[in-house]
Amino acid sequence: MKLTSCSSSTELMFPSFEGLQCTNLNAVISRHILKVKKNNVKVSNCHAKKLFISSHLVPGQLEGWYTGKKQLEDAGQKLEFVRTLLIDNYDSYTYNIYQELSVINGLPPVVVRNDDLGWKEICHYLYEENAYDNIVISPGPGTPACPTDIGICLQLLLECRDIPILGVCLGHQALGYVHGAQVVHASEPIHGRLSQACEIEHNGCRLFHNIPSGKNSGFKVVRYHSLVLDAESLPDELIPIAWTSSSDALSYLETQKSDIVLETYGSQIGQKSSLDPFSSELRNGTSWLSRHTECMGSGKVLMGIMHSTRPHYGLQFHPESIGTCYGRQIFKNFREITQDYWLRSRSSVVGERKVHHADLPFRGIPRRKQLVNDIDARKSFEMSNLLNLSLPSSGSKFLKLKWRKFDYLASEVGGARSIFCTLFGDHKAVNTFWLDSSSTEKGASRNLKFYLLKDLFWESTDKSLENLGRSRRARFSFMGGKGGSLWKQVTFKLSHERRGGNLSIEDGQGCVKSIFLEDGFLDFLNKELLSLHYEEKDYEGLPFDFHGGYVGYLGYNLKVECGISNHHKSSTPDACFFFADNLIVIDHNYDDVYIMSLHEGQTSTTQWLDDTEKKLRGLKASAAKKFKVDRAQPVMHSPSEAGFVAEKSREQYMKDVEKCLKLIKDGESYELCLTTQMRKRIGQIDYLGLYLKLREKNPAPYAAWLNFSKENLCICCSSPERFLQLDGNGILEAKPIKGTIARGLTKEEDEHLKFQLQYSEKDQAENLMIVDLLRNDLGRVCEPGSIHVPRLMDVESYATVHTMVSTIRGKKQPKMSPVDCVRAAFPGGSMTGAPKLRSMELLDAIENSSRGIYSGSIGFFSYNQTFDLNIVIRTIVIHDGEASIGGGGAIVALSNPESEYEEMILKTRAPVNTLLEFQKESTS
Repeated sequence: MKLTSCSSSTELMFPSFEGLQCTNLNAVISRHILKVKKNNVKVSNCHAKKLFISSHLVPGQLEGWYTGKKQLEDAGQKLEFVRTLLIDNYDSYTYNIYQELSVINGLPPVVVRNDDLGWKEICHYLYEENAYDNIVISPGPGTPACPTDIGICLQLLLECRDIPILGVCLGHQALGYVHGAQVVHASEPIHGRLSQACEIEHNGCRLFHNIPSGKNSGFKVVRYHSLVLDAESLPDELIPIAWTSSSDALSYLETQKSDIVLETYGSQIGQKSSLDPFSSELRNGTSWLSRHTECMGSGKVLMGIMHSTRPHYGLQFHPESIGTCYGRQIFKNFREITQDYWLRSRSSVVGERKVHHADLPFRGIPRRKQLVNDIDARKSFEMSNLLNLSLPSSGSKFLKLKWRKFDYLASEVGGARSIFCTLFGDHKAVNTFWLDSSSTEKGASRNLKFYLLKDLFWESTDKSLENLGRSRRARFSFMGGKGGSLWKQVTFKLSHERRGGNLSIEDGQGCVKSIFLEDGFLDFLNKELLSLHYEEKDYEGLPFDFHGGYVGYLGYNLKVECGISNHHKSSTPDACFFFADNLIVIDHNYDDVYIMSLHEGQTSTTQWLDDTEKKLRGLKASAAKKFKVDRAQPVMHSPSEAGFVAEKSREQYMKDVEKCLKLIKDGESYELCLTTQMRKRIGQIDYLGLYLKLREKNPAPYAAWLNFSKENLCICCSSPERFLQLDGNGILEAKPIKGTIARGLTKEEDEHLKFQLQYSEKDQAENLMIVDLLRNDLGRVCEPGSIHVPRLMDVESYATVHTMVSTIRGKKQPKMSPVDCVRAAFPGGSMTGAPKLRSMELLDAIENSSRGIYSGSIGFFSYNQTFDLNIVIRTIVIHDGEASIGGGGAIVALSNPESEYEEMILKTRAPVNTLLEFQKESTS
């Protein structure tokens, strides 16, 4: 089911900077002057007295802009563009605001964390340099009553009485709190839920110009909050400007049923608001306030306030959310409020105000982030250190690619399974990889037209219904093993005694070199990829993006290199990759097979291509017969019945869910993705056979097999979820899954369960929060205006479950490297919750051990600067003879502890049952 989102930003298709309306700018260049804080450790004395480590993942070249002085000589001329200082309260939605303001204001805002600058520094830029026209205070976790949650924001609201300020969510609460209003618990937490169309009302002030109000108006907003301002405690100088008629809320899809704008409210559109925020009536705030507090009445939740004499506004809801209607109009109105304000004050101030980057601290994506004893030892990063993709660096390599294509060969030789087992399956398939789009293996593309003509039908054992959409999910499979002269294996393990970690590099001859990486693995990988040079003509005509390069995984603990501390040590390596110079690619849409070989410089050899072509042509279609697919109805077992030992009992897991619910109620998080793991000793079994069993039982578009024999490590993955992809056109795509339900035993039951998932308020809230989080993460590295959501809350069906999936895309900024993009979004938001930084800190304290490879990512980084990574779920990790399987789920305000436990067990069912069945077959 395809939905239309409310946010106007989703309709923009990559306008790049041409669409930003940056007219008459003298120059637009990146700021590179840095200022580093002496101490980035932030200890909260509020609530649970937790330790929070500051982190910054932002697109550096868009944070500071210099365009010279504004030319405002004409007395009647408004500001040509608006310069915003955006205060980030460590939130996961700040860069959604950043994207909106970049388009609306004519240039991107400058982003600083709420503890980056002291008052003297901010005062210097606001009043001496006249560098900014307005301030936006972001949402964030916690409460304005806690100094470490709110930082400099309270002082800004108190002292900057002559600068327009807009506070969102936490910023809104801060505006009320600083003037004496009380922040209290809402009647219920509202996270990722939309107020019903008739609920949102406003008073028609300038902030809501051209926005309808009242019953069936179509003004629907997304709310992420468990705390509110007590309307009864508002001081006289604060005026309520928006409110709800009740605390009830609807799910996203339910609100799509009422998009009618009544004529009485539609007539408001286009009319000039009659309420001037600085009129004499509003300066006498008491009489105005008494009128409108009476209008609110009892039982209504305050959604917006304004100051009676200052240009300060607050909104409890999130105008930047994908689900909020008229969100962009609100930001436009704030821009116009700012322009009009400075037009009135221009004669004494604005003539000297200029767009300025000066010495504000630069917030680039952290490349040198490690933690020592919970101390943030992040080094400053300069834009000048970004390597130019077109310029060789020291140790650079010039790579040449040779390839051959064989039309329709896959079906003639028995498919991907037959090819892999024949070419790479000997000797226990050591040092091999297979990025396996196994859900396309059953002839989906060839039979698609037949199914469409025959209409949908049910076949309980074959699950043919799912094949209809599989060619859309993942078209190509990639496989290979130890081989050519460029092959190597890199293994990284974080150090817990000092910053960085140990890297071992083994080449094709078995020689091993060990080095210590002070700057971490992602920095190493970034330099490696940027040192590879090539000619695009080598891969012209290839329909896929992986042409050779690094294949492997990033473990969950690499979040430490993205700004988040680790409380637990992983028993498995934190990253492990092959550099694959020889590989086979299968196009499942057409059954074509490609063989590819990379070599360095002018050296040229076709030996591997010749040998592999000979082996492929020697395969017979009958080879598939020895890989008989088991169609027997599976027997379901619980993990304990299958012999797994869980890290946490049912009772303990449910208690952990209760802890999460308490943290959500207190405003510490909107959503917490709680996980656990179960383990079982399995000894030396046929690991490849186990993976083949798993791909039959639970085919998935982002499945993978990895065998790092030297580490005694095998990964059997049947993931349905893409973390992040960067294609050859510079388009980033994320496909988070949030919302899972078991398949039914009959067609009728299955359709009922699918419908139940589609309209589940809880699952929609989970999905919406993560969609907004991924929009934020992509917004750090994508061009302003390019982020869009082509598919929102689709339900996809797999062998054992239905899942709710959304798709987010954006156009990568040219100066951002592939590793920059990963660093901005890792770990995947669907495995963390939001706000991301705070949520991961809380989860580390609740969970007993490291997630290891689970919750990380498997995939490739191609030498031509593309990548595709999954989310490691539905996976069996076998290390030193022990199998581990992770599972979990997103805890939101609507969660039920018992239901959450059952959902966690459901997600582990496919790998658990597969392992048990395979062990029984192996011993029979």
